[in-house]
Amino acid sequence: MTSSPPHGPAAIDTAGLREQLTAGSSPRIIDVRTPAEFETAHIPGAYNVPLDLLREHRTELRTHLDEDVVLVCRSGARATQAGQTLADAGPPNVKVLTGGILAWQAAAAPVNAGRPRWDLERQVRLLAGTVVLASILASIAVPPIKWVAALLGAGLAVAALTNTCAMGMLLGRLPYNRGSSCDLDTIVAQLRDTTPAGKRP
Repeated sequence: MTSSPPHGPAAIDTAGLREQLTAGSSPRIIDVRTPAEFETAHIPGAYNVPLDLLREHRTELRTHLDEDVVLVCRSGARATQAGQTLADAGPPNVKVLTGGILAWQAAAAPVNAGRPRWDLERQVRLLAGTVVLASILASIAVPPIKWVAALLGAGLAVAALTNTCAMGMLLGRLPYNRGSSCDLDTIVAQLRDTTPAGKRP
């Protein structure tokens, strides 16, 4: 099923995407998570184009997306941002998978699984919690340090209000979250592959 929200790219649910894949009218599936998250589990036939790289090279990448495109992330937030980025680069026929890979897996849809990695949201929670705890404990000896926790709390509030996460974007650039396929030339070469989605490994 596909829907068109008043703001942002259209949405497609798991059942609708599976129906398209089964019918042979396969869209180009673009997974905007980090390479590490993509390696853990992804929809067969999907291409990994991390959100930060897509933002930086949206115009060049857009030229290789002249067909139906479905954007995927963990839960839908990053994919929605990617859809808005592509819309700024031209009028693409782009949809966002509602609920992301979590909804896809919950529906027992097929995935290619690899080495388990922590997803980006879990890493953000760990880092934010650690900084807050360390700041509060350290403030016992040095009271002004408590403001570090306050600043982090304000940053998380802004992240929620703007549906962005600077901490997540920074963590996504760490070697743990990157891979050999995370460069523009490699991604463009993969996007030039005309093999239909669902047929690629």
